[in-house]
Amino acid sequence: MGKSITQKIISDHLVSGDMIKGEEICISVDSTLTQDSTGTMVYLQLEAIGIDKIKTKLSVAYVDHNMLQTGFENADDHLYIKTVAKKYGIHFSRPGNGICHQVQLERFSRPYWTLIGSDSHTPTSGGIGCLSIGAGGLDVATAMAKGIYYMTMPSICNIRLKGKLNPPASAKDVILYILKTLSVKGGVGKIFEYSGDGVATLSVPERATITNMGAELGATTSIFPSDERTLEFLKSEGRDEYFKELKPDEDAVYDETITVDLSSIEPMAAMPHSPDNVKSIKEIEGLKITQVAIGSCTNSSFKDLSTVAKILKGKTVHSDVSLVISPGSRQVLSKLSSSGALKNLIDSGARILECGCGPCIGMGQAPETDGVSLRTFNRNFEGRSGTKSAKVYLVSPETAAVSAIYGRLTDPSIIKDKSVFDVEEEIIHFDDNMVIKPTLNGDDKVIKGPNIKPFPINKALKNKISKDVVLKVGDNITTDHIMPSNAKLLPLRSNIPYLSKFCFNQVDSEFYKRATEKDGGIIIAGNNYGQGSSREHAALVPLYLGIKAVFAKSFARIHKANLINSGILPLIFKNTDDYDEIGMDHNIEMDNLISSIEDKKNIMAKDKNTGKDIELILDVSDREREVLLAGGYINYMKSSSSKDMED
Repeated sequence: MGKSITQKIISDHLVSGDMIKGEEICISVDSTLTQDSTGTMVYLQLEAIGIDKIKTKLSVAYVDHNMLQTGFENADDHLYIKTVAKKYGIHFSRPGNGICHQVQLERFSRPYWTLIGSDSHTPTSGGIGCLSIGAGGLDVATAMAKGIYYMTMPSICNIRLKGKLNPPASAKDVILYILKTLSVKGGVGKIFEYSGDGVATLSVPERATITNMGAELGATTSIFPSDERTLEFLKSEGRDEYFKELKPDEDAVYDETITVDLSSIEPMAAMPHSPDNVKSIKEIEGLKITQVAIGSCTNSSFKDLSTVAKILKGKTVHSDVSLVISPGSRQVLSKLSSSGALKNLIDSGARILECGCGPCIGMGQAPETDGVSLRTFNRNFEGRSGTKSAKVYLVSPETAAVSAIYGRLTDPSIIKDKSVFDVEEEIIHFDDNMVIKPTLNGDDKVIKGPNIKPFPINKALKNKISKDVVLKVGDNITTDHIMPSNAKLLPLRSNIPYLSKFCFNQVDSEFYKRATEKDGGIIIAGNNYGQGSSREHAALVPLYLGIKAVFAKSFARIHKANLINSGILPLIFKNTDDYDEIGMDHNIEMDNLISSIEDKKNIMAKDKNTGKDIELILDVSDREREVLLAGGYINYMKSSSSKDMED
């Protein structure tokens, strides 16, 4: 039986375990990436592990999320990341060099490599044939320290693309169509592998748009073959020496196959407040808008922004619309300048922002009260834009640009001259002047500002837990709900005690007070708890507040791993009806925890208010059981090291 692309990469990187769906495996890691929102915590954890030099072939630390220097906090965090990168042999991408995923795709990612990143959109590099997985910070720190990553072997879903897109339909519309079809939970436990004759019609930037938003499906990752289009892209980056053909065997077998006819795709939009709430533009056309934001790691390539520039050439942005554009990298911005496209953007009335994440994560450009914003981003969760009452629609660059002209959501098919959509995809122009490469004799001095506080470490699991329910929430609670990451809070990302005051404040403003007064407790949740970002703070802050367990109908992959790494029990209701009967402030008691976990039995909890027994499933690997018993991954690694030394 032949192998798929995924199976080929995993088998060549397999350290331990068997490639059996649902089983835990360990793979070797070629490369890692971090960004400043999560990176500070990653490097504090890397220091705590205690190594002299990283084990990966290449690791890059980016500053792209928060570059506003409104106080000393950001500057201090950036200096810390810069100095710790120098100590351990990590490349440092300076503020302004660009968004981690765009720069990684352009300058660092390679076909057939593995990449683990502390950002949920790390799968962007799947567009170049790299097995790229988003993970929690501690998993990334471990990948750098030991060169390995543990994961559950996913099922492999083949998405067979046939035909060719008919402009103005674009790659963004393809992934929106897939989200509409499968939902934000449709990729849980899966890797999406793209194949078919339609693949050759898509450039690497287009492929990267699709793999980027595969994260919104809840997928482990998404990946495309490495072919002639990949070689073209690498040549444009002066990196064709790293090309390696990668395609599935003709007799490769997949767990499931989905066929998408590219020729049938039409312009689409994800409506508030979920990436899978998708309709065609024709269905909702005419909606009055007040803001258009183009960019983010999803749609900020040279191809995307050149297309936008051609649409806007000779036009003026509608008087009721604010149009902002965030180039994905300094390289993209430079190409736009040399090609003349930047002038078209500026002349139209567009505002050019710094090369960074910006509005996508609520860093500036928050819409007005009840504003309607079209964005080429990947997420439109309620309040993520910085304005809770705003309505955010996710659209393609083509739809965004045309709508900016008319002041209403407009189908880009209104453009009759299809040559507007023909863009020379890559202009050869690159430099790494904003990347500080590691030196052989690095300075070991690491500088930490006063805002950088130690990360919390749990204690070994107790045999009995008796705690009150301090929060009950519904389905699809995101990491933005748990630990907001906005313009006010991002500068405090390395200060867990301060951040704890804002935990769940968009959901329940009394949560911090309640959790503090009760000395922690238990959270009750619905399906897909922890959806969205890889943000480890969404586990570390609850740990700091004393949360011992989360009872949920189901968990999002990365957040579940972060809970385990923090020593917080992620427990699944065996009977989902039990969710309805547990109320706020109910006292929950769990006894015989250690033996239950060691013997791989379900956890029994008693609701002391109703007297009802609740059966809970701990769906973890043998290694993760040991991690939970130890009280988290750091404790587990220290105890494992001690055992190794004794042996």
